[in-house]
Amino acid sequence: MPLPDSRYLGSTGVKVSPLCLGTMSFGDEADRDTAAALFRRCRDAGINTFDCANVYADGRSEEILGDLIADCRDEVVLTTKAYFPTSNDPNARGAHRYHLVRAVEDSLRRLGTDRIDVFFVHRFDEQTALDETLRALDDLVRQGKVLYLGASNYAAWQVMKALGRQRAEGWTPFHVLQPMYNLAKRQAEVELLPMARLEGLGVLSYSPLGGGLLTGKYGVDERPDEGRLVDNQMYQTRYGADRHYKVADRFATFARDHGYNPVALAVAWVAHHPAVTAPIIGGHTVSQIEGSLGALDIDMTDALYDKISGLAPTPPPATDRTEERSDHTYGSR
Repeated sequence: MPLPDSRYLGSTGVKVSPLCLGTMSFGDEADRDTAAALFRRCRDAGINTFDCANVYADGRSEEILGDLIADCRDEVVLTTKAYFPTSNDPNARGAHRYHLVRAVEDSLRRLGTDRIDVFFVHRFDEQTALDETLRALDDLVRQGKVLYLGASNYAAWQVMKALGRQRAEGWTPFHVLQPMYNLAKRQAEVELLPMARLEGLGVLSYSPLGGGLLTGKYGVDERPDEGRLVDNQMYQTRYGADRHYKVADRFATFARDHGYNPVALAVAWVAHHPAVTAPIIGGHTVSQIEGSLGALDIDMTDALYDKISGLAPTPPPATDRTEERSDHTYGSR
């Protein structure tokens, strides 16, 4: 199946589609039949990359995804993640060897495959020695259970510290990042995305719609009757600030005034960042996914990208020396 505008996943040499389907809804809001319809629609659109995690729907997402890829396993790039609790057992969580080895074995069983193409540590573990995590990951690669390693929800300094240890010890390095990134949440622009470009890391960014915030249904004085930002406390906490709804208002107005589907435009904006390999899209129904797939048809020029970027505050540089973005500074090379 030809891929639309396929690109390399960092320095791996592996080619992936410009969008990745996230399967968090599989086995939860999307039952098996709906999940199958979502999978088929994305495959028809040329998507070959599918993201999962062992905690999604208590493992059912992996089971369903495994069934769906059974007859096309060698045509897809499969990712999953581990860190968060999978049971009440105190050791069924974290990024230590004890948990990661079992987590990978369980994911392989649920996915019905002999290898995970990209295995992400879902979060940095402050309680586990970093070398323990990295050596366990290297062993999983050497055993053939994992092909490439990734870091999700890491800070830039955590990624660089890990890369330094991996390179010094000859361990398999991280090749892919999975940060949150959308028009309302732009912190990744400060250090993560520039670092990814400099280090040749692939980026499969998640939440391009801000949990639904940028779908055109939300605003300062506008809320739908249902949705993640209405029903889910985690998303309410993540996007509850008034400034996020102001961004949503401005973005929805811009999209409407210029004749764009706000869902497609939000995804296309994320995809245009030069460090982003592929945004992760998702949905509960095929009709929801259609909007995100529409991003493939948007001609996101630099001028359009800049106009959209101007609808939200640009985060300050890591040094907080905002003058360096103006003419009122000592200058640069």
